Amino acid sequence: MEVSAMNCHHRFYTLEDFFKSAHENGFRNVELWSGPMHFYLDYQQYDDIQILKELEKKYDIKIIGVCPEQTNPKPNNMAAKHEDEQKRVYHYFKNAIDIAHFLNAHQVVVTSGWAYLSENLEEARTRSAQMMRKLAEYAQIQGIPLAIEALQPRESLLVNTISDLKDYLELVNHENLKICLDLGAMAKANETIKDYFETFGSRIIHCHFVDGNPVGHMAWGDGNRNMCEDLDILHQYDYQGYLSFEIVNQMYYQQPHLADQKCIELFNQWRPK
Repeated sequence: MEVSAMNCHHRFYTLEDFFKSAHENGFRNVELWSGPMHFYLDYQQYDDIQILKELEKKYDIKIIGVCPEQTNPKPNNMAAKHEDEQKRVYHYFKNAIDIAHFLNAHQVVVTSGWAYLSENLEEARTRSAQMMRKLAEYAQIQGIPLAIEALQPRESLLVNTISDLKDYLELVNHENLKICLDLGAMAKANETIKDYFETFGSRIIHCHFVDGNPVGHMAWGDGNRNMCEDLDILHQYDYQGYLSFEIVNQMYYQQPHLADQKCIELFNQWRPK
């Protein structure tokens, strides 16, 4: 297992500030969140990827994945309802996949999207699965797995639990759709790392690895989770993917590097049993 930093809580610093901070904290990998203040991405265009390649080289850091913006109120809803919306959503994620392909990244993180509260959830879930299948097919051609994470109920009602994920995978029915284990969504659903691995096994290819009370996407040491216990379980299941510190709590915006430092220092203290 290796760790990666994420730029979510570095949003009031430049992208280069983030890479410099990650390098100084000893990270060798980062996962790129497509916040527009760092790297602009929409359905028509995206910033020059060469900038990312230059940052990788300058700071000796590999971008291991792309995490596109995709929750309400962002327009990039996998379960978009109308045809024009759906076209934009498809091309948005297609661009994210192309970026990951150019960077030789390991995955693009996706979600089910969200439904309007006044509509039938099954209809929205079906729309989402249809879009996801098209994107999984394109991503497979590009050699990029998609990794879906569950969302918390305040974000979406379509896929919140392991059971929801199982049903959704069956609905999409494509081998290129894998699992991203998000500890925040997992904790909100009162589920465990063991539950995920007993259900999905090697289909879990990525992890958003965060502390919380029980949720909150916090730096390790600031919540009530035990990192060593979580790492021991991941090790027992022979998890081979990356652990991304997806820290998004605004209390870290002023000094985001300190949150990353706490996380990697705690990780480096762990030794597998």
